[in-house]
Amino acid sequence: MRPMFIVASAVLLLLRVGAAKAADPAQLADTGGFLLGNAHRCGVPAKRVGHAEKVIYDMIATISRDQTEQAAADRRYVKMFAATAFPDRAISLVPPCATVIAQFERLERHHRQSGVD
Repeated sequence: MRPMFIVASAVLLLLRVGAAKAADPAQLADTGGFLLGNAHRCGVPAKRVGHAEKVIYDMIATISRDQTEQAAADRRYVKMFAATAFPDRAISLVPPCATVIAQFERLERHHRQSGVD
């Protein structure tokens, strides 16, 4: 039962990427860092992760009210990315790679469909 709870929790957290509040750079930084860090951990090529990272940073810059808020969100992104890209081996609360890759591809698809590049 516990593994199912972990998987369900991870899926819900990953799905929040699409539901992030437009005016909350800190939440965007957390969800973006979580998704992209896990994508890196799961073997998504660095070039693809780097492109998505630029998208996240651009979004953070766009919705931040000022440079201070943007810098704080950027730091949160880096912290979350590092924690999920290189998780402590003792931690078993990492989402399955199939789920991570599906969500990462969803982010890429959304970005392509928006026509912004």
